[in-house]
Amino acid sequence: MRIVLTGATGFLGAHLLPVLSAAGHDCLAFTRYPPGCKTLSTIPRVTIRRGDVFDPDWLTAQLQGADAVINMVGILNEKGRKGEGFHRAHVTLTQQIVDACRAAGVNRFIQVSALGAGEGSSYYLVSKGEAEARIRQADDLDSTIFQPSVIFGRGDAFFNRFAGLIKAAPVLPLACPGALMQPVWAGDVAEGILRSLERPESAGQTYTAVGPDVFTLRELVEFTARTAGLKTRIVNLPDGLARAQAAVMDFVPGKPFSTDNYRSLQTPNTSEDNGLLKLGISPRSVYSIVPSYLAKSARQSRLDANRKIGR
Repeated sequence: MRIVLTGATGFLGAHLLPVLSAAGHDCLAFTRYPPGCKTLSTIPRVTIRRGDVFDPDWLTAQLQGADAVINMVGILNEKGRKGEGFHRAHVTLTQQIVDACRAAGVNRFIQVSALGAGEGSSYYLVSKGEAEARIRQADDLDSTIFQPSVIFGRGDAFFNRFAGLIKAAPVLPLACPGALMQPVWAGDVAEGILRSLERPESAGQTYTAVGPDVFTLRELVEFTARTAGLKTRIVNLPDGLARAQAAVMDFVPGKPFSTDNYRSLQTPNTSEDNGLLKLGISPRSVYSIVPSYLAKSARQSRLDANRKIGR
């Protein structure tokens, strides 16, 4: 099968492309900066092509001859504060991909959305929900939607980011400590996408993708500290201070936390219905995966520090 992927040069793509390649599929992924994709370009059957997916004519041309399209484009924050960035990345682009599929004669389409899409008041979740609505309206396509909770794995921006924050701060002020999450391993999400591609009956389905355990955000931060061998004092921020922290962070380069993140955390990121089980996948827990990269990274940091002292 020839598969075209948008948003595949990010974290999830790094886990999905090897899985698709190992299954014998030829993959074409796009990027605006090829030098940043050297590792992905070494995967057999994977082609990395420079281009702008927001160019409708260019995108349609790239889809010619494809058997399926997988869209994984997603942003957690935007440059502004009014939702235009989320709408462009999630809704406008999804509609352009749907239109390009039709123009190029590609019937199979898979969308990686988000758990809680269409719920709450965050621009992130609202725009993800609107994108899903656009897909469901395109009933001439054989579409499948995945709704993952927080995705973790080697190279993730969740456990690794908190480990970095804990290492840098003896005291960690934590917004929304009671927010509920059900983290899912990137490898399980990748396997789910592969299986849905190979099962015609998955067309028209929406699969939630969650791990076996539900945690509060504070529990996950505490687990991060223990696993990385770090010590910190976690201070639960009252709601008013959490909102104030988010408002200030809106103007910090890179937006480590934002008002929209705060709004997303008000919606529980959990599900009693796990679509991965329907695809025959028993999801792995954070306990079985995270230590394999977080503890190893911590050990390496200590070795490096000892070498410097030895000098």
